[in-house]
Amino acid sequence: MARRALLKEHERKTIFDIPVDEDSLIRHYSLSPADLLEIQLRRREHNQLGFAIQLCLMRYPGRPLLPNEVPPKAMLDYVARQVGASSTAFRLYARREETRSNHIAHLLGYLQKRNATAEDRRAALLSAIEMASTTDAGASMAGAIVAEFRNRNSLLPAATIIERMGIAARAIARRRAERALIEAVPADRLALLDGLLEVDPTIGQTRFHWPRSAPEAPGASNLVGLTERITFLRTLEIDPAPQIRISSGRWDQMIREGNATPAWLANDFNASRRHALIVAQVIKLGQKLTDDAVTMFIKLMGRLFSQANSRKKQRHMDCRPDATKALRMFLDTTTALQSANDYGRNVLEVLDQKVGWHRLLRMKPELESLVEVSEASPLTVAAEQYPTVNKYAGVFLQAFTFRSACRYDPLLAAVGVLKRLYSEKRRTLPETVPVTHLSQTDRKLIFGQDKPNRRLYEIATLAALRDRLRSADIWVDGSRSFRPIDEHLMPRSTFITMKEQDRLGLGVQGDAAVWLTEARQMLDFNLKRLAHRTRSGKLEGVRLEGGTLIVTPNAGEVPATAEELNSEISELYPLVEVPDLLREVHEWTGFADCFTHVRTGDRPRNVSAMLAGVLADAINLGPKRMASASKGISAHQIGWIRTFHARSETYRAAQVCVTDAHARHPHSRLWGDGTTSSSDGQFFRASDRAAKRGDINLHYGSEPGSKFYSHLSDQYGYFSILPISPTESEAAYVLDGLFDQDTVLDIQEHFTDTGGASDHVFGLFALIGKRFAPRLRNLKDRKFHTFEKGEAYPALANHIGAPINSALIVDHWDDLLHLAASITTRSVVPSTILKKLSASPKESQLARALRELGRIERSLFMIEWYSSPALRRRCQAGLNKGEAAHKLKRAVFFHERGEIRDRSFESQAFRASGLNLVVSAIVHWNTVYIERAVTHLRSARREIPDHLLKHVSPLSWEHINLTGIYTWDAEHQMPEGFRPLRLPTPIRRAA
Repeated sequence: MARRALLKEHERKTIFDIPVDEDSLIRHYSLSPADLLEIQLRRREHNQLGFAIQLCLMRYPGRPLLPNEVPPKAMLDYVARQVGASSTAFRLYARREETRSNHIAHLLGYLQKRNATAEDRRAALLSAIEMASTTDAGASMAGAIVAEFRNRNSLLPAATIIERMGIAARAIARRRAERALIEAVPADRLALLDGLLEVDPTIGQTRFHWPRSAPEAPGASNLVGLTERITFLRTLEIDPAPQIRISSGRWDQMIREGNATPAWLANDFNASRRHALIVAQVIKLGQKLTDDAVTMFIKLMGRLFSQANSRKKQRHMDCRPDATKALRMFLDTTTALQSANDYGRNVLEVLDQKVGWHRLLRMKPELESLVEVSEASPLTVAAEQYPTVNKYAGVFLQAFTFRSACRYDPLLAAVGVLKRLYSEKRRTLPETVPVTHLSQTDRKLIFGQDKPNRRLYEIATLAALRDRLRSADIWVDGSRSFRPIDEHLMPRSTFITMKEQDRLGLGVQGDAAVWLTEARQMLDFNLKRLAHRTRSGKLEGVRLEGGTLIVTPNAGEVPATAEELNSEISELYPLVEVPDLLREVHEWTGFADCFTHVRTGDRPRNVSAMLAGVLADAINLGPKRMASASKGISAHQIGWIRTFHARSETYRAAQVCVTDAHARHPHSRLWGDGTTSSSDGQFFRASDRAAKRGDINLHYGSEPGSKFYSHLSDQYGYFSILPISPTESEAAYVLDGLFDQDTVLDIQEHFTDTGGASDHVFGLFALIGKRFAPRLRNLKDRKFHTFEKGEAYPALANHIGAPINSALIVDHWDDLLHLAASITTRSVVPSTILKKLSASPKESQLARALRELGRIERSLFMIEWYSSPALRRRCQAGLNKGEAAHKLKRAVFFHERGEIRDRSFESQAFRASGLNLVVSAIVHWNTVYIERAVTHLRSARREIPDHLLKHVSPLSWEHINLTGIYTWDAEHQMPEGFRPLRLPTPIRRAA
C-alpha cells in the first residue's frame, strides 16, 4: 500500500524547496558584512562558498545542506557573487563529511539555532493540531509545523517527518472533533444510532439513507414526505448545539465525509468515527430538509397562483364566443334604444321588436357568468385547488416554528390560528381572527358573505407567509437559509472593527457625505456634457429623435482576412479523440489531481476512471452508460471514484487549475488580459423525472428545464457555473461567479445582457469597487436619476426620471458597507441577499437605499454608454464570446438529446461543472495548437499580425471526436510531447 501523503507535489516544493525567483533570493540569501567576515575565515574558495550556502539554507528554509545536495544554479550564482567565488567551486565542497558537519555545528552557534528537540516537536505538533482543527488542508498544517520550528530557532527535520507530524495532527484533530460531537449523547442513544445503518423492511432501505433520498420535485406528497423525514430526525433527539464546539472548517469536512459514505461502509468504521458521522449527518439533514421543505412550500404556493392566473386566462379565451354574442346583443339593444329615442316610439315595443325581450332575459345568466369570470380574484381561482393545498398545509405549518422581528406579528398569529384548526380538525374559522396581514381586497372576499370563508382565509395567509419567508421578514427555527438577514452577514462587531482599522477594502469611502458630494458633481458634469454633445450632434452612433436618444447598433468588426485565417488554422488542428484530449490537458496542467479523496486528500489513483467520470457529466451520458461505452473501465470504478473524489470543491479546484494554466499561456494574452468577463445563462430542457422538478419559463417555450449560468473571462476561460431555475432573475447570480472562484484572474469589469442587470446589482458593484457594464435593452426608455431638478438638463427632458433620495443613502450607509464587506469577505453568497432584498412585497429600507445608490451608478453608466462607442464595442465583444461558447457547450452536452434528466440539484451541479471543465479543457487544448499552428505559418515566412490573431477563436470542435467508444489508455507517438499538425499534403511530404 502506498504511503499516505499530506502534501501535493507543488505544495511540497513551495514549502521545502530552495526558492529561485529574484525577490526570494534577495530577501532570504543576501549576506550581511558580519556574514561575509565569518565566511572569509574559511581558507579555500570551495569551503567559503559551501559555508555560505550552509548559512543561507539554515536561515531559510531552515535546514542544513543535505549530503550530495546541489543547490539550484540561480541560488548558487547569487551567493557566489556575494562571496567572490566561482559557482563551479561548489563541486569540491564537503568531499569530507567532517567538513560539512563541522560547518553545521559552527553555524548553529553563529545563528543561535539548535537541532529540533522532543519539546520542539511537541510544540510543532500542537500547532499542527490547532491548525487541523479548522482545516484539512495539508499545506496549512505543514506550514504551521514549519513556522513553529522557525519561531523556536530550531532546524527543520526532514520533510517526511514533517508530513508524518501533519498526518498525526490531522488524525488527532479528527478524534477530538468526534469526541466533542458525541460526548453529550447518551450511550443508549448511540446504540440506537447504529440501528440506522441496518435496512428497515418497512421502507426497504436504511434509515441512514432514507432522509438523504428525500424527493426534490415540488408536490403535495413530496412536501409531506419531507416533513415525515424531519419528524423522524427529531425523534432521534440529537442536540445540534455541539456543532458550535467544532470549527466550521472541521465541521464541513465531517459533512463531506458523511455525504460520501454509504451505510455499508460506515458499519466498518470504529465506534467513535461511526457515531460522529451519523450525528453530524442527522444535524446537517435536519437543517437541509428544513430548508428544502420551506423552499418547496414557497414553490408550491407560487405555482398555485401561477396556475390560477393561467386558468383565468384560459377561461377568458373559452368565453370569447359568449362575449362576442353578448357584445352583439348589447350593440343591437343600443341601436334599438337609439331608434326609439329618435322617433319618439315606445322603448319596450321597439326593444322587443328589434332584439326580443325574452332573448334578453335568456342572456342574463350568460352575462352573469361572463362578469363572474372577468371579475374573479386570483385568490378565488387559487382556492379552487384547496383540496391539494389541504394535503400539505397542515403538516407543513405544524412541523415548524416561525419567528418574526415584531413582538406581535399578525401573520404569525394567523398561522397559529391555522395550526389550531388543523390540530382540532375544525372546518370553520373562529369568530375573531387576525386580519391586518391581509389586503383590503382579500378581506372583502373573505368576510363579504354571511360567514368568513375558511378556504380563502387560509390560502391568503399561506400566500402572505410565502412572501415573508422569501424576504426574510419571517424565518424558521432550525433553518440555515431562512434566517434573519443580519445572521447571513458578517458579525456586526467584526464589521465595526474592520471599519475602524480601515480594512474594508471597498470601492467607496467610509463617509457617505463625501461620496455623495463626488457623485453629485460627477453626475451633474456628465449630464451637462451629454446634453451639450446631444445638441451639437457630436455623439458617435447616437441620434436625437423627438427628444429621445437612439443608439445605432454596432456593426460587425471581424475582418474577412481574420475569418480566412481562422479557417486555415482550424484545418491545421490535429484530429483527436476527446479522452486523449482530456489526458493531454491533464498532463499539461494536472487538473485531475485536484479531485482529492474526501478523507485522505490523496489524488486519484485511477486517473482514467476520474476523467471518464468528468466526461460522463460533461456529455450528459452518466457514469453507468459511460462505463459501457469505455474500454477497460467498469461502472464500479467510475462510481467509486466519483463517490469519494468528485465534489463541488474538487470540481472547482480542477476548474481553477485549467483556467489558471490557460490564463498564463502566452497566446491567451492576445484575447485579453484577464480583467474583464461576461456571464450569461444557457437553457437546457428537462425530461423524464427531472421535468417534475424543472420550472417553466415561457420565454424558452412551454417545456420545463434548467439554466446553466456561467462566467467567462475575456481570454475564453470559464471560471464559474451553477444551475439555476429558468424563472429566476439572472441578476441575482451575477456577483456569485466573481466571488465563488479562486483563479488568478483579476476581474475588474463585467458584462451581461439585460437579464443580468438591476439597480441593486449596479449598487453592489459600486460598493465592492468593480465596474458593471450590461447591454441594456430598451435603453431609450430608461431614465437618468439626478440630484438636481430635471429643468437643469432641458435637452434630456424625456430621459430624466425620479430624483435621488440622498437622505436614504446617508441614513443606511453603514448598512450598505456592512453588506458589501460581507460579500467581499465571502461571509455571504451575493445571490442569497439579493433574492431576499428583491422578494419583499414591501421593500425594506436597506433594499431602497441600495436601489437609490444603484440608480446613481446606472445613470453614470448610461451617460458613458451614449458617449463612448468603445464601451459599446467592448461590451458587445465580451458578450459575443459567451454566446459563441454556448454553441460549444451545446455540442458537448449532446447525449439524451441535450436534455437534463437529473432530479437532484447536486446531480445537475455535477453536470454543469463537468461541462464547464471539459469545455475549458477543449479551449486550452485548442489554444496550445493555435500557437503551434501560428508558429508553423510564421516559420514559412507568413506575416500574421496579432490584431488578426485576436479574432481567431479557440472554440472549434470539428476536429474533436466526441462520440463513439472511448479508449482511455491509448498510447500515441508524440516525439515532442505534442501531436503533429495536419499539414497539407505537399507540405507534409516536404517535411
